[in-house]
Amino acid sequence: MMRPVLAVGSDGCLAAHTAEAIQAAVARTLEGRRSDTLLRRAAAALAGVCVDVLRDRRGAVYGSRVVLLVGTGHNGADALLAGALLRRRGVTVDAVLVGDKAYQPGVDTVRAAGGSLVDATTIAGRERALQALAVADLMVDGIIGDQGVGGLRGVAADLVAAMPDGPAVVAVDLPSGVDPDSGEIHGAHVRADVTVTFGTFKGCLMIAPACYAAGRIEFVDVGFADQLDAEPLALRLTPGGIAELWPVPAETDHKYSRGVLGVVAGSDTYPGAAVLACLGAVRAGVGIVRYVGPRRVADHVLSATPEIVPGPARVQAWLLGSGVEDDADQERAIDTALASGLPCVVDAGALEVCARRRAAGDRPAPSTRILLTPHAGEAARIFAALGHDVARTAIEDRPLHHVTWLAREVDATVLLKGSTTLVANPEGPVFSQNDGPVWLATAGSGDVLAGIAGALMAAGLDAVHAGAMAASVHGLAAAKASAGGPASAAVTTTAIAPTVADLLRLRPGARRGRVSRSRWPGSR
Repeated sequence: MMRPVLAVGSDGCLAAHTAEAIQAAVARTLEGRRSDTLLRRAAAALAGVCVDVLRDRRGAVYGSRVVLLVGTGHNGADALLAGALLRRRGVTVDAVLVGDKAYQPGVDTVRAAGGSLVDATTIAGRERALQALAVADLMVDGIIGDQGVGGLRGVAADLVAAMPDGPAVVAVDLPSGVDPDSGEIHGAHVRADVTVTFGTFKGCLMIAPACYAAGRIEFVDVGFADQLDAEPLALRLTPGGIAELWPVPAETDHKYSRGVLGVVAGSDTYPGAAVLACLGAVRAGVGIVRYVGPRRVADHVLSATPEIVPGPARVQAWLLGSGVEDDADQERAIDTALASGLPCVVDAGALEVCARRRAAGDRPAPSTRILLTPHAGEAARIFAALGHDVARTAIEDRPLHHVTWLAREVDATVLLKGSTTLVANPEGPVFSQNDGPVWLATAGSGDVLAGIAGALMAAGLDAVHAGAMAASVHGLAAAKASAGGPASAAVTTTAIAPTVADLLRLRPGARRGRVSRSRWPGSR
């Protein structure tokens, strides 16, 4: 069974778990303890974040107005206890109760601290709640926690619709109304500026589209992480984790031992795809790139990267399909590469042929040596080629569902490109990386990403970690290149090497040397 290369919960790898796993861990933690132990820890941290947000937005805490939207579960309890702490800082607190009951000790504590309690289930209470929202400086979403399913309804939906745009929103654990595990959204939900999450990450905080409703994530360890015994739902490599895994040449390495990548890319219509893919690979540190494609495209490639070697020869991994269109020679080269059993990054023009072959059982390489890199539209075309009618919008609405389905269907690793990129293998947890600016969505960006992934697979990394690392470095390089503004794919390639250098500074004293090809990098 696949295992993460870094210890879950270490500085190098963040983990998200299912709601069921989290609830079980909390129950085990509370055995023999006071039932409010975790609540009070969480409330203190939540109040601290609210104080920081108020200072940032208003410049002061005293005299601020905070509205708590309080549901019937633990998130509502956290909000109430945090509200009482805010009252002691001179904050006016209106606790709006949106259900038929609330955490009674929290209700009593808010009342004793001088806070206002509003029952929004009554007509008069709803009017008071709307008035409080209209003058709030900060709103705390404690409506529904990790047991919620589907969008908000009734009073909760009405109040969320009435939340003004100006004040900041701090969500407790997750934005109410999103699916806690899948990250799907089916109806009314909260859009937070900050989400304070406790103990571990929830799947929805790493998976689109829900992660876009969460805003900035503030993680608080309240003391139950050591009771999590279930496999993670999703993993995310941190910069430190990428630094630990990045292949660094030893003094005895040479250009062949650093990895030889064959690239079948580009066409007369899309010559730039080959240029960008090769640039991505070279600037990510591959030893040699051998280019296979039309002479005119090869001239473009050599002009941009004169170190490229044109023509077929022995390689250690392949990058296939970027910009390929109606070229019999390249199609034969792709077929040969897919039949070789060597690691392959499969992009654009090679996606459908690879998917058909593997779905039909033609699998000379295991799933950890094949990385497909579609965006949502290309994924929809792959599904169509396999006989499934799946719209692009459906994939964008349910990316976790579709990337795992496609990975199982073709028995390969699938990198589904997007603002949040998911990397799935049939036998392991999904990796989620979200490191790039919004400017990254530009022509040629995917070709650069494929080049980085190809360099890593030529250096010996498996498809899962090569995909996650490439997605992260690609995003970080785009952020460095853009400096907050637009960045083209070509400009992004210039920042790859400096980005890797920045990452490698995070591992001072680390043992140098190329990642072993005989096993998964970092496997224990």
